[in-house]
Amino acid sequence: MNFRERWVDLLYRVATGTRKSRDLLTPIGALFFGLFTAAFVFFGHILDQTLLLRWPIPGPLSWLISIPIIGAGLAITAWSVIHFLRGKGTPVPFNPPRRLVDSGPYRYVRNPMISGVFLLLFGTGFAVGSLSLVLVFVPLYILVHLWELKNIEEPELVRRLGDDYLEYRRRTPMFFPRVLR
Repeated sequence: MNFRERWVDLLYRVATGTRKSRDLLTPIGALFFGLFTAAFVFFGHILDQTLLLRWPIPGPLSWLISIPIIGAGLAITAWSVIHFLRGKGTPVPFNPPRRLVDSGPYRYVRNPMISGVFLLLFGTGFAVGSLSLVLVFVPLYILVHLWELKNIEEPELVRRLGDDYLEYRRRTPMFFPRVLR
C-alpha cells in the first residue's frame, strides 16, 4: 500500500471509528490546516522581502479591494462550517458528518469551505500588499488542495458514502458554481 492509499485508509478508519478517536484528532487536524495555510502567507511575505517585490496598488485602494474579498471568503467559509455542524460533523476530515451534506453552499459546489479559504488568502494578499501571495502562493495553495481533494479526500468519501457521493460528485462542481445549467 502506497502513502496515498494509507492516508485514505487512515481517514476512513478514523472517520468511521470511535467518537473518542474522532474527537481527539479533530483539533490536531484543524491546527495542521491552520498552520499549513498560515505558512503560505508567511512564505509569501518572505519571498516578497527576499526578492524586494513591491506591491503595485496604493494602500487605501488595496484595502478597498481586500475587504469585500475577505468578507466573501469569511461568509462562505462560515456558511459551510454551519452546514457541517448541522450534519453533526466538523470540517476536519477526521470527524466529518456521517451523511452527505448537500445543503446550503454544498448545493452549488462540493468544496465551498476551501473556496472560501482561497478567497480569504487572496484577499489577505491584497490587504498586506503581498505580490508573492497573490501571484504565487495562492495559486500554489489551490493546486495543492486540488491534488489533495482528488487523491485523498474524494477516494475516502467514495469509500465511506458510496453511490450517494458519486452521484453528488457527478452533478456538483468542485469549487465554482455553474453559471449556466
